[in-house]
Amino acid sequence: MAEFASHDGLILHYSDEGSGLPLLCLPGLTRTTADFDYVIPYLRDCRIIRMDYRGRGRSAWDSNWENYSLPVECRDVITLLNHLGLDRVAILGTSRGGLNAMSLAMSHKDRLTGVALNDIGPELHPDGLAFIMGYLGRNPGGKSHVDAARGLERAMTNFVDVPFARWMEEAVKHYRVTSSGLSITYDPRLRDAVEAQAAQETPDLWPLFDALQGMPIACIRGENSDLLSQKTLREMQRRRPDMIAATVVGRGHIPFLDEPEAVAALQTWINELR
Repeated sequence: MAEFASHDGLILHYSDEGSGLPLLCLPGLTRTTADFDYVIPYLRDCRIIRMDYRGRGRSAWDSNWENYSLPVECRDVITLLNHLGLDRVAILGTSRGGLNAMSLAMSHKDRLTGVALNDIGPELHPDGLAFIMGYLGRNPGGKSHVDAARGLERAMTNFVDVPFARWMEEAVKHYRVTSSGLSITYDPRLRDAVEAQAAQETPDLWPLFDALQGMPIACIRGENSDLLSQKTLREMQRRRPDMIAATVVGRGHIPFLDEPEAVAALQTWINELR
């Protein structure tokens, strides 16, 4: 991992590996660069750049939790691209990362070559939002990664035929073991930011999706997703008949991205970018 100072001086961590097509991977709301560990082996001939958002993973926490917002995170992305001397990149965005990608298409379209969305669209289903608020900013119960893995296995009922070893990997990625129990890998005040944003009038996000016109796009949806509905995906396809779309069987929010359906969609999308 390397680090850079963002526009306001906050130190953020990123990784930059491989060569070829520049591909920026943006993780989910509470997640880290580890989101993409499973898919990286399938992203051949790509320069993989990953970033921990402010307040997540190895990046510094912001003393002002109001900065845990899409506009600030997008500005952090542009600062990273400038730091790396990259004029343009493709973005693979998981959940929150996809919202950031669409926002960047609206504000900095000239910096993007294409966007792939992992289980996210311009409409967020209330069931998925409620599930997220059920755990956001809270440490899980249990004392060990085994406890956390068992908790994930029980809670993630939208996932079918996932071996326990995968839930163990997820537990290790997203929870730290401390003397007082398990700890989340992000600033708990992220919850305050999300609650404050949710209290405001919900903006129309379809213009952000429409801003993706003129570039190759893909959307991967978990068959059992509670955040990206089939209805929303159909409308995305209606607006962009050329969009590469894939449904991952037996997965909820979010697919791991190493499933055959996800890999095939991403490889087709990458070929369109070349």
